Amino acid sequence: MIDNKHSRREFVKKSTAGAVGLSFALSAKSYSNIIGANDRMNFAAVGVQGRGKALIQAVAALENTSLRAICDVDSREFDITGKLVKDLFGKKAKNHTDIRKMLESKDVDAILIATPEHWHAPMALMGAQAGKHVYVEKPCSHNPKEGEILVEAQKKYGKVIQMGNQQRSSPISIQAIQDVRNGLIGEAYYGKAWYSNGRGTIGRGKEAPVPEWLDWELWQGPAPRRSYKDNYVHYNWHWFWHWGTGEINNNGTHEIDICRWALNVDYPKTVVSSGGRYHFDDDWQFYDTQVVNYEFEEGKMISWEGRSCNNLNQYDRGRGATIHGTKGSILLDRNKYIVYDSQRNIVKEMDEAGESATTDTVGAGYLDMLHMKNFVSAIKSGEKQNSPIHEGHITNLLCHLGNYSQKLGRKLTLDTSNGHILDDKEAMSYWGREYEPGWEMKL
Repeated sequence: MIDNKHSRREFVKKSTAGAVGLSFALSAKSYSNIIGANDRMNFAAVGVQGRGKALIQAVAALENTSLRAICDVDSREFDITGKLVKDLFGKKAKNHTDIRKMLESKDVDAILIATPEHWHAPMALMGAQAGKHVYVEKPCSHNPKEGEILVEAQKKYGKVIQMGNQQRSSPISIQAIQDVRNGLIGEAYYGKAWYSNGRGTIGRGKEAPVPEWLDWELWQGPAPRRSYKDNYVHYNWHWFWHWGTGEINNNGTHEIDICRWALNVDYPKTVVSSGGRYHFDDDWQFYDTQVVNYEFEEGKMISWEGRSCNNLNQYDRGRGATIHGTKGSILLDRNKYIVYDSQRNIVKEMDEAGESATTDTVGAGYLDMLHMKNFVSAIKSGEKQNSPIHEGHITNLLCHLGNYSQKLGRKLTLDTSNGHILDDKEAMSYWGREYEPGWEMKL
């Protein structure tokens, strides 16, 4: 049992380092700035596989927090994650299979959502309607309409909704953006984002009996019903349109967000994508190779290159972003910031104080803790959110639009005031989705 602040912090450091080769670092002074000494923040976690555990550890790194409940449709997690929670917080959490039952808990202030993506927005809306603050993993939506609904939900219900684009809370990224604003690289006009990995094939799934540990009905939740296949759960759902949003939303979200932030742009005027499923012949419905270009009215451009199954790095990094201007360029990832002048000389270099994983399936680390700290501070003291839901929505909209351009095989022209697709009814048909009856999103 963790019976004091020091031992709890040490446990978080050791357990995180053991799990992903990382460690959190947070000073005692930082702890005191989060919430008052007698003002405990009570969390519940929904979807406690890889990212769910990372978020639980991020909460445990903050003072005066507790984890009151865990919710998962995989009954095995009640023992696995239950033990983690007991070790981290010194107390067992209540177990729930149904999110609706968990949201009835009066002692839960905020929920952490790390479920499959078709659940993200419906669950976030349910949380806000139940009076809970919401931390939702990226992408915040399965389709653009859901993102618009969450933006309205934050206004209507007055709850903090923060998306998990954790690099927005990175001190070196914040410094990089300030340097861009101050003209360090001149006029910034182009952002290049990339992600590369060595994912294997997902094969051809076969219909199979639902495992005894899985509540398949609740796993599907708001999505129209499909038969269970043996290559869906727990990770490969990412690559199916019915539940996932492809690599661009799964990972491209982060670096596209950094580029958009650095260039100070919102909705593009055009989006065009090229690529396909090239590496394997299997059930994967999205694209293992994709290049998307976004052009903005401000005379600026962002491109994203995703290679899910070929892990030759760029700049010795599996993921990252470069920002290019009239006087130089910036190379930025989760752990380092480098500035080059127009002659390719390094003029500034900064390392993040703690490390974060980059291309594994969990992505845990130092930035999770900083982003969670910002979320809690926004709730308790009104600190400005580093990632308010309207910013997360815009970035995820760009990712969705890249997928739609690729699926349709043509350039999309947009209304730059809201990102809606112009003069293309077929493309706009992807703006929302059909829900299983009774699970529709309603403000």
